[in-house]
Amino acid sequence: MKNLIFTQIKYRFNYIFNQIFKEYFKKRINLDWRLTAKRYDILNDIIKNQNYKNYLEIGCDQNATFNEVKIENKIGVDPKSGGTIRKTSDAFFKDNKLFFDIIFIDGLHTYEQVKKDINNSLNFLKPTGVILLHDCLPLKIRDQMIPRSHDHWNGDTWKAIVESRTRNDLDTYTCEADHGIGIIFKRNNKQMLKLDNTNFKALKFKDYYNNYKNFMNPIKETQISNLFK
Repeated sequence: MKNLIFTQIKYRFNYIFNQIFKEYFKKRINLDWRLTAKRYDILNDIIKNQNYKNYLEIGCDQNATFNEVKIENKIGVDPKSGGTIRKTSDAFFKDNKLFFDIIFIDGLHTYEQVKKDINNSLNFLKPTGVILLHDCLPLKIRDQMIPRSHDHWNGDTWKAIVESRTRNDLDTYTCEADHGIGIIFKRNNKQMLKLDNTNFKALKFKDYYNNYKNFMNPIKETQISNLFK
């Protein structure tokens, strides 16, 4: 009980801190995740349709996703719980020698760490493979505040998606399902995002809100299969 009270006090302090010293913004994006597919359903559909055999998950926590993924070989990496390997993602990639068909990133939801996880994953992705990322579409500013300010937290993962969309060697989309599923292919960018400001960490939630479709290249879950053609 004491830990719960302390956490709630910390979240409240962080919320006020963010509003005063970082950004105050009240508008929100109107999406209802209750009406969309779950992340593991999307993963399993891709695995089945592409006949993938090797899966890596970064950030397993209580195995809510890891246990639901149906594939021949799977590895889960988390420094605290879940999965099959107890390491940070940085430590895992430093020692890893394996290559994967599909990689799901759901670790620390900060721009800096997600960017590292994407770049490290690209080094071990098979040519026909794909990277997926969770929590790419925060609906309101509190969902993405750093430091974290409530239980539900997407972090600023979305900034790493924006940066990925500016690269000519990556083809990046965001599925409007289950808090936003980023989808990255290691191939020529079919719809490159061009920005004058490339300080991605400095982007504000207001920028994201006002440029949502341009920044995130959103698609519906029914469109995912077309990305592999």
